[in-house]
Amino acid sequence: MPKPLTVELLQKEASSFAKTESKHPEPSLFGVTDGKAVGTYLEHKFQTVLQKRYAYGRGNSAKGIDFPELGVDIKVTSIRQPQSSCPFKSARQKIYGLGYSLLVFVYNKRDDEKSKTGRLHIQHTIFVQKERTADYQTTSGLRHLIENKANRDDILAFFQERMLPADEVEAESHADEVLRSPPEAGYLTVSNALQWRLQYSRVIEQAGKVGGILRLV
Repeated sequence: MPKPLTVELLQKEASSFAKTESKHPEPSLFGVTDGKAVGTYLEHKFQTVLQKRYAYGRGNSAKGIDFPELGVDIKVTSIRQPQSSCPFKSARQKIYGLGYSLLVFVYNKRDDEKSKTGRLHIQHTIFVQKERTADYQTTSGLRHLIENKANRDDILAFFQERMLPADEVEAESHADEVLRSPPEAGYLTVSNALQWRLQYSRVIEQAGKVGGILRLV
């Protein structure tokens, strides 16, 4: 019987996988420039490794994240533009985080003309705990306001300036929650869109330096 997968084992396996994969010349990746195709290749390969060794419930598009039992989603992104999209649930995610942790593989892809293979040099493997997945500017701005004895109107004005995607009733509810329970500092850049666009430059910069952002590789 394979043993159950835990968050600690997932982190350990991600670190080991990133080192191995960085040395692997892959013919199917030669000439591939589509980031989505690269991401699918890497995620499937990592899941295949895990499934041979561990018992766990694998996520699907209905469940939304890759490891629903562990509350972790995989993100694969190029170092040239380290970003990805994720489902929009509520403007609250920008303030209090996505609601799950992220395992982020950041690669630099190189093709070898001679061998007709592509290689993914995984430059960063980072685990972002769910408490750190909110938007940096939103959380740092709100924390600053709270320190300066902000009231409900100040918070609502801030939401308006930041164009938080929430209607009046939602915004008021979020403002009350912020006053009751100020958010932790988030380290993602979360841009408004039909889907959230997550940008990872600050996470790469801060990995291993602040609590909740672990540098695995």
